[in-house]
Amino acid sequence: MPEENELIHVAMQIILHAGNARNYLNEALEYAKKFDFIQAEEKMAEASAEIILAHKSQTSTVQNEMSGKSYDYSLLFNHAQDTLMTVMSEINIGQQLIDILKLIKKGEE
Repeated sequence: MPEENELIHVAMQIILHAGNARNYLNEALEYAKKFDFIQAEEKMAEASAEIILAHKSQTSTVQNEMSGKSYDYSLLFNHAQDTLMTVMSEINIGQQLIDILKLIKKGEE
């Protein structure tokens, strides 16, 4: 049972930080739509910091398993990993969109 509680805790940390990252990303994109790239980049930095925390939580569990610790299957942990990967992709695409908006703005000047 302690491993199950550990996995639930890790899953919730991943979901929490990935969710925070998604919120910061959305704020960054709202700023970028207004061509406020200073605020957009600040929010992207916050999104990146949160996704790193989420990824570190996942990595510690994966490393534990590679070292021989076994965990039962957890739908919640699986969901957390899916959320992490999805938000990481959203951040990558979001940064590309911000870069494109910067080019558009530069072309207007």
